[in-house]
Amino acid sequence: MANREEDKLEQAKGNVKETVGNATDNKDLEKEGKADKTSGKMNEKIDEVADKAKGFTDKLKDKFNKDK
Repeated sequence: MANREEDKLEQAKGNVKETVGNATDNKDLEKEGKADKTSGKMNEKIDEVADKAKGFTDKLKDKFNKDK
């Protein structure tokens, strides 16, 4: 699950950027941090949906293979 680790890392990186941007009144860095966090969260959700879809298709394959 390297993708999930990368997604979490992107979220953490975004959190740091947002915090530093907020502390230094750097609105661009703050926005970049928010974007990184959002991107990481979205990718994490996409990975979850992909895993569920794969599990579903695997079950269907098993069902059809047993019926043969």
